[in-house]
Amino acid sequence: MHVVGEVHTAGVVELAAGSRVADAIDKAGGATDAAVLDVLNLARTVADGEQLIVPDAALAAAWRANPSGAAGNGAAAGEADTSAAGPSPGGVPGATTGGSGAGTGAGAIALNTAAVADLETLPRIGPALAQRIIDWRDANGGFTSVDQLLEVPGIGAKTLDGLRDLVVL
Repeated sequence: MHVVGEVHTAGVVELAAGSRVADAIDKAGGATDAAVLDVLNLARTVADGEQLIVPDAALAAAWRANPSGAAGNGAAAGEADTSAAGPSPGGVPGATTGGSGAGTGAGAIALNTAAVADLETLPRIGPALAQRIIDWRDANGGFTSVDQLLEVPGIGAKTLDGLRDLVVL
C-alpha cells in the first residue's frame, strides 16, 4: 500500500492481509500533527496496491465541500464505498480512478491529462488555479517535471510541497 500526505514516513508499506487504514497510517510512522483523520474510515480494510492519502485541514475541507467528487473516508482507488461511512465514487480522496483519463492506477493526478475537475481535488487548488495549470500546460507543451508547477502563477514552494506526492506527469 502507498501511504502519502500527512504521515511521518510517506511511501510504500507492507501490511498483513486484513489490515486496516489505521494500520497503514501507523506503519507509515503515524499521522503528523497536521493530519485530519476524522474524514478517513480508519476501520476500513485495505487492499494491496492501493494508495491512501492522509489529508491536512485544507484537503479535508475540500473533501467535505465536495463529497461526491472525492470522499474522505479512506476508500481504495477505483473502489466504490458502500459502507455507512459515506460516499466514495471518486475512490481515494484527492485522487482519480482513471475515468477521465487523468488517473494513473496509482491514484495520483496526471498533470498532463487532468481536467479542471481532477485538479480541483488537490489541496489548495481551486477552479481558477486549476485552469491556470491547464493553461500553462497548453502553452508549454505539457509538464516534463512536477517542479514546473512553480512556473504556474499562484503556485509557490509550499503548495508544490503539498502536491508533490499527489501528482505525476
